[in-house]
Amino acid sequence: TFTAWCNSHLRKAGTQIENIEEDFRDGLKLMLLLEVISGERLAKPERGKMRVHKISNVNKALNFITSKGVKLVSIGAEEIVDGNAKMTLGMIWTIILRFAIQDISVEETSAKEGLLLWCQRKTAPYKNVNIQNFHISWKDGLGFCALIHRHRPELIDYGKLRK
Repeated sequence: TFTAWCNSHLRKAGTQIENIEEDFRDGLKLMLLLEVISGERLAKPERGKMRVHKISNVNKALNFITSKGVKLVSIGAEEIVDGNAKMTLGMIWTIILRFAIQDISVEETSAKEGLLLWCQRKTAPYKNVNIQNFHISWKDGLGFCALIHRHRPELIDYGKLRK
């Protein structure tokens, strides 16, 4: 889960989170997470408890992310400060892609390409599943169900699913 991924890095700084939507709202642990995974120092955080301080901290984190060439589509500091789960999880996924997956490459294949290849191989035997990318190929949910069934067949009766 995203919480476990965040905690695996935050523990290096002697802290952790319990709830992504809540614990990143003031921006402090978000900034710390980015410092740990990037090895760089971010701007000094605001220590106040007011909304303006929280927005400032989250903006510092978001500005750092964009300075690394990452596009944060529709993710703003206010949504994170307000505890918007969808936006917060989207931001964490973007961070994971940039700092954990994109930088890994083995034998001229990026980790993202490797993950796509793994998904294609795991779902190849399944009817009506054709994984070509990480966008449209997953819309109907069959690819995700096929991956679950492949590894934990007792959880899903794949034969009863329809396109």
